[in-house]
Amino acid sequence: YWQMRQMAVDLVVLNDRMSSYVQDLQIAIESAVRAARSRPQASGIHAPAKGTIHALRSDLLHPGARAQLLSIARVILVASRGDIAQQLARLSSVPVTEPLALPAPEPSQALPEPEIPTLEFFNGTGGYDRDGREYVTILQDGRTTPAPWINVVANPSFGFQVSAEGSGHVWAENSRENQLTPWSNDPVIDPAGEAIYLQDVDTGQIWTPTALPIRGLGTYIARHGFGYSRFQHEAHGIAADMVQFVPLDAPAKITRLTLRNTGPTTRTLAVTAYAEWVLGTSKGATAPYIITRTDPSTGAILAQNTFSTAFPGRVAFADFGGVSSFTADRAEFIGPGGTLAEPSALRRDSLSGTTGPALDPCAALQRRVILQPGESATLSFLIGQTDSDAAASALIQRLRAEDPNALLARVEDHWSTLLGAVQIKTPDRAMDILLNGWLMYQTLACRIWARAGFYQASGAYGFRDQLQDGMALTLSRPEMTRTHLLRAAARQFPEGDVQHWWLPHSGQGVRTRISDDRVWLGYGVARYVAVSGDASILDEPVPFLQGPPVPPGAHDDFFQPQVSEDTAPLFEHCARGLDQAIELTGDNGMPLIGTGDWNDGMNRVGEGGRGTSVWLGWLLIATIDLMAPLADTRDPDRAARWRAHRAEVLQAIETQGWDGAWYRRGTFDDGTVLGSASSEECRIDSIAQSWAVLSGAADPDRARQAMASMTEHLIRPDPGLALLFTPPFDRTPLDPGYIKGYPPGLRENGGQYSHAAMWAVMAQARLGDGDAAHDLFALLNPINHALTPAAASLYKVEPYVIAADVYSTPPHEGRGGWTWYTGSAGWMYRAGIEGILGITRKGDRLCLNPSLPSAWTDVRVTITLGEARYSISLLKDEGIDHRNGSASLDGSELEVRSDGVEVPLQAGDHQLVFRLAAL
Repeated sequence: YWQMRQMAVDLVVLNDRMSSYVQDLQIAIESAVRAARSRPQASGIHAPAKGTIHALRSDLLHPGARAQLLSIARVILVASRGDIAQQLARLSSVPVTEPLALPAPEPSQALPEPEIPTLEFFNGTGGYDRDGREYVTILQDGRTTPAPWINVVANPSFGFQVSAEGSGHVWAENSRENQLTPWSNDPVIDPAGEAIYLQDVDTGQIWTPTALPIRGLGTYIARHGFGYSRFQHEAHGIAADMVQFVPLDAPAKITRLTLRNTGPTTRTLAVTAYAEWVLGTSKGATAPYIITRTDPSTGAILAQNTFSTAFPGRVAFADFGGVSSFTADRAEFIGPGGTLAEPSALRRDSLSGTTGPALDPCAALQRRVILQPGESATLSFLIGQTDSDAAASALIQRLRAEDPNALLARVEDHWSTLLGAVQIKTPDRAMDILLNGWLMYQTLACRIWARAGFYQASGAYGFRDQLQDGMALTLSRPEMTRTHLLRAAARQFPEGDVQHWWLPHSGQGVRTRISDDRVWLGYGVARYVAVSGDASILDEPVPFLQGPPVPPGAHDDFFQPQVSEDTAPLFEHCARGLDQAIELTGDNGMPLIGTGDWNDGMNRVGEGGRGTSVWLGWLLIATIDLMAPLADTRDPDRAARWRAHRAEVLQAIETQGWDGAWYRRGTFDDGTVLGSASSEECRIDSIAQSWAVLSGAADPDRARQAMASMTEHLIRPDPGLALLFTPPFDRTPLDPGYIKGYPPGLRENGGQYSHAAMWAVMAQARLGDGDAAHDLFALLNPINHALTPAAASLYKVEPYVIAADVYSTPPHEGRGGWTWYTGSAGWMYRAGIEGILGITRKGDRLCLNPSLPSAWTDVRVTITLGEARYSISLLKDEGIDHRNGSASLDGSELEVRSDGVEVPLQAGDHQLVFRLAAL
């Protein structure tokens, strides 16, 4: 009947009778199964749905198989419990919610007044503390952040995110494919999948040290720092201080909770740590397959998704050392129709100790704590994942034995060293705060390690994305950039194209016709060589991928390619990408745009194979200029071909891409111009102008005119926006792609797309216009979007990390979009450090060529690279009568050229003074 109704159902008949000489029950079961399978199909109906009947014997199953079957079954019927009708009747009855033993109302009393720190750039909700290294939110009188203001905390293989209210999720190895607890991108509810509960055993009063899931009275303080988040709240005579972090070398999240009795009487508290298990991509998909158990050595709850194909065999754990009771059943914990704001299990004396299959899986672990007046106690809650039960037990015991304060100190020291490589002090304090930590932290912790934020849990590497992110690390951590360059090159096919994105553990990814990925490899590698001086990377052998081409008529193809036995030096990988890009040239002499260049949303501009991209022409020219010198000794014929093609592309752009006051964006398949004054929509596009400058190839007068046009048409100082293009796509009959599906003014469709805006900052600095560069940097700085309560309410998102986009159309004009997981963080760092301050590196030499605002007279920079430490003073001096200025290193005069000054990187402390003409 189910098959006839097109219902795919697998029916398992499990014989629990022990095997013996008499097999009458098993024979009867097998006969019934054969009869059902042989029943003829009714005429005139569709082919039956998939699904069959399986007859199994319990005593012949592999250990654990029965538990797995019970775990994944949607319905379990037991013959000894009556016929089907009787069992279904029992299933349909609604459980009666047990009456809750509510605590008596507390007598009115004055709430404790916490010590509120003095914060920089305080906007009524949050501000900076600890010299800008912490962002502190203060939630009082029921206030919440306008949208979730989160922190992303990670090491290279494990991490979590958490909001100022305390909601978040944990992952291991891959932030999308292997979520340990639930990820949500609901900015309205910000649902919690983890919680710490405090309960007074005598009064029954229940509360949480964070604003979620139980919001009480009083003040909630959250401190997001580099590598940790800290929460402080005092209620019911208990002061709670909770720090969450990830050790540098362990796949675990540590929650260190310190409780202090501020009252005059002894207090007995039940402290419960709770987490919902996912162990995959979503709870709905994985919950039936999760089996829980306890670790006999530690008492921790272990959880395993027995049907995981992406991460098979891995064991998650939750530990709250010395528990008095526990449960792995969420239905028990929250109760029928319950919520985490009022879990019914906490109204009972203890938790049931339930584990096993066929549960709504969670981990709830409870401890009792007795506190004398003034006494404190510290507890640690661990969530993590390893590859076996034994490894989980060993890691739990190791982390229990270590001092959590020492582990946290090592995390803080790590980030202090890494982020402290370049420290600046300028007249713009908001700029200092971002460049001294937050932008680099956002780039490494979120973009490269976590690859996830509140609004997107990707888990994948984007080919062009992390290549660009890595460029921000090359000055201070070239070894990290090197590692990723080789990782990315291994995702290239022999023809020269690449996986646009891929999942690192399986290798699955998407092969596309997007045109710029293959060019970024050469650009990134050549820039790494120029900055680090490490040319040996060009000779590193790297394999190719094997896989089918994108089918005709398709934009892309998702599959798992094979790793080829064919390898080639990294230089050859870069060269093949350039060769293919050159081969894909349009009839007008400019590169074909394919199904998108940098702007993926323009995926139908050139889907017919004839549309072209001016912007890609600039990128190709810049890449050839970087790669050709490397090819001169390795493949001089190639170098000559590349340079010849460069000249042809430049001529094509200058003759057909110039629109009179700016550069066009490209052409559609039918030859219609994109990004022209004659265009109805998308008349001027930012990136074609900025890269005319960044490539160094455009006619100088045209380049300046293009940037002036960009400023006139795309920079809107009043709402503080730098648009990607204008007007947005809306009513034009032209079909540029899915970008037109966004409402006008949102994301790539004519909103601010911060990635492109950072290129504009760098272009202004490259032109030597320090005022324009800094004005645009300040306009983009998220701190300046949330200086007042009204501004923070309008902008909504975090003011301490850059947003990928900002909306440009009323009624949402000025509202921030996706935050954290954006490549604009790395480019903003480079725009400030390399563009405005002019700090770069050429192998073993440090270079300075600043483009400072005219009003700045004194800038201080400290650079620490290995054993070399440089204290740099950039000073404006009216006594300097020549444009290049003067410089000295440790008191000795230096030669200053038109492109700045260079000094050797040498161990020790050095003083570098660069006096600039006050023009």
